[in-house]
Amino acid sequence: MNTGRRSCDSPSWIVTRRVFLKASALLAAGAGLSQLSCAVKTAAKGKRATCRFGIVTDCHYADADARIGRYYRESLVKLDECVELMNAEKVGFLIELGDFKDEDAKPAEEKTISYLRVIEQVFQKFTGPTYHVLGNHDMDSISKTQFLSNVANTGIDPTKSYYSFDSKGFHFVVLDANYRSDGAEYDHGNFDWTDANIPQQQLTWLSEDLTRARGPVIVFVHQLLAEAGSHSIKNAEEVRSILESSGKVAAVFQGHKHDGGYSQIEGIHYYVLKAVVEGSGRENSAYAIVDILADGGIVVTGYRKAESRVMAPPLLSRPLADNPST
Repeated sequence: MNTGRRSCDSPSWIVTRRVFLKASALLAAGAGLSQLSCAVKTAAKGKRATCRFGIVTDCHYADADARIGRYYRESLVKLDECVELMNAEKVGFLIELGDFKDEDAKPAEEKTISYLRVIEQVFQKFTGPTYHVLGNHDMDSISKTQFLSNVANTGIDPTKSYYSFDSKGFHFVVLDANYRSDGAEYDHGNFDWTDANIPQQQLTWLSEDLTRARGPVIVFVHQLLAEAGSHSIKNAEEVRSILESSGKVAAVFQGHKHDGGYSQIEGIHYYVLKAVVEGSGRENSAYAIVDILADGGIVVTGYRKAESRVMAPPLLSRPLADNPST
């Protein structure tokens, strides 16, 4: 059956020269060159990238034994490889899309915080701005306040779980869907991971933030906005309506669903990045570089198991050319 996906062996995919040069330093550590990246052969040929950033998600780091196919300890090495490549590629910023850390089979607050600090040390090896999206596991045995006080979101108020920032003429929005249906925040495991919501206060903020946005918008959120199901935000349709009515949102990048995915709704691209934690070995990882081209097209270059994708320029109310380059 044709699933619409292409393998690295297809002539439509190549390992780029940049990946080759970077991978040479990783070969000694057992990193397979052919497995490091699948890149679209002619995606950005002759087109100027106006903005470039890195994404990674679902590290689930904990000093814990593997279970249900998740190799928690190995996420340190996998993330380190990701950060090393992002530094070599000189991306503008690096953002992780949630479930940054995990916990022991018998949760302990102090140990969970120690896991968060260890994985954050690796993340902070990136030499540019860093950002975090809250995932449900980030509050499995600690609070949002405890998580946020142990990570660095560059230039952002450390008390904010949802926020926005600008880079290279683009506006970036980070959402927090870790609220129960009754409006209570996820806290110390007091939640059902299938009950994810964006409350009215945040919806109001989102609408106002998009109104003020000067450039095309990219949105980051952990849970899914583009499909119904256990991995999705319960009021996703309401959120999408706000995004669509703004006429400014080009794409949404998400994590949470470990096998990834992609869809397009009303001209907005929804890309789900595969998880770092699934499977043993460096080859079982996933991270990506996102290039936004001068014509508004978006190219995702996936590394390891992350899927590469070319996204057509969206129809935005504000043309890309009207935005400043810095």
